[in-house]
Amino acid sequence: MVPRYARPEMSAIWEPEAKFRIWFEIEAHATQKLAELGVVPQSAAKALWDWWATDPVIDVDAIDAIEAVTKHDVIAFLTWVAENVGEEARFMHQGMTSSDVLDTTLSVQLARASDILLADLDALLAALRTRAEEHKYTATIGRSHGIHAEPVTFGLKLAQAYAEFDRCRQRLIAARAEIATCAVSGAVGTFANVDPSVEAYVAEQLGLTPEPISTQVIPRDRHAMYFATLAVIAGSIERLAVEIRHLQRTEVLEAEEYFSPGQKGSSAMPHKRNPVLTENLTGQARMIRAYALPALENVALWHERDISHSSVERFIGPDATITLDFSLARLTGVVEKLLVYPERMQTNLDAMGGLVHSQRVLLALTQAGVTREEAYRLVQRNAMKVWDSSGALQLLDLLKADPNVAAALSEAELEEKFDLAYHFKRVDTIFARVFG
Repeated sequence: MVPRYARPEMSAIWEPEAKFRIWFEIEAHATQKLAELGVVPQSAAKALWDWWATDPVIDVDAIDAIEAVTKHDVIAFLTWVAENVGEEARFMHQGMTSSDVLDTTLSVQLARASDILLADLDALLAALRTRAEEHKYTATIGRSHGIHAEPVTFGLKLAQAYAEFDRCRQRLIAARAEIATCAVSGAVGTFANVDPSVEAYVAEQLGLTPEPISTQVIPRDRHAMYFATLAVIAGSIERLAVEIRHLQRTEVLEAEEYFSPGQKGSSAMPHKRNPVLTENLTGQARMIRAYALPALENVALWHERDISHSSVERFIGPDATITLDFSLARLTGVVEKLLVYPERMQTNLDAMGGLVHSQRVLLALTQAGVTREEAYRLVQRNAMKVWDSSGALQLLDLLKADPNVAAALSEAELEEKFDLAYHFKRVDTIFARVFG
């Protein structure tokens, strides 16, 4: 993983030493249960745990040196443990296969990564809620196709993001539950040489659930679902990031990323304040989504197992979780420090001469007995004059002067249709739906 986009807590999950520690715990717990079943001596389990209690240093270099000869990572690890524990270590791995260790370890790592990501989402949700409440009634223009549509509030924009990330959180909870599975079923998953109670015991000790049927590997549809969920979260990150990027454009400038003292925007142009953080988030989202495809490709393994998935997961496990962790934390910071300009929002609202109120006039005309087609024609012909004047003309003035419109609506009735507050009468209802 690129260190620039990595945070220590998430990165630590994927360090070789952390992986080997999980490997040992799986082996030791399995040996413990096998001893209780009388399959191996009690002394074997005791020897393993006694050595572990000394908090040994995991010699990654030594294990790698053994693997350079054996060309097998699990065997290299078992050999290294045996060199340190002694004769009793020969009872490790009884009836087990490498995938029992590797797949269960990946489950532990992804579950732990999920817990960090869930905490990240909680922090983001808290920031979004705070800013949404702050700008609950801050009037701004809603846009469709990038064009002024009707008034909205900036609080509603942020509430929408909150609702979306709350859905992301629920999906991640489900994905975590689906990925947190344990397999200790032996070669081709038949439990021929290891009792199912061993798997159940290891799962309990590691906070996992037993895989109902593992074909020597945990089925990769679980992993595909997990990484697809991370990809969806990344899509939501990009959606909010793109919104902020658009709002920071010079012609809009309704909100912008915080620009810290001493920060520089351009090596050539001293005036620049660029949306570098949200642009960065857009790029990271592309990478996270890219990791979902190889996870989907991993589902179709040969027969009871092959290892075509293994090299893929060595990439996407660390990279997807580390990048998403960084992205969520970065987005939280952007939201917390986001500079919001209500005055500019109001200026932009007023920029097109009241065109944003056209629908209310249209509806009022139909209520007054004008056909919808005729009402649309009357409003549009005046609206286009305002549009062509780039907002120099006012829609309300033109409508008042239009005899066909005036025949149906009085000046007072027309003026009422240009009341900005009308558009915000349901804000409380929407906020109650979102925040409860």
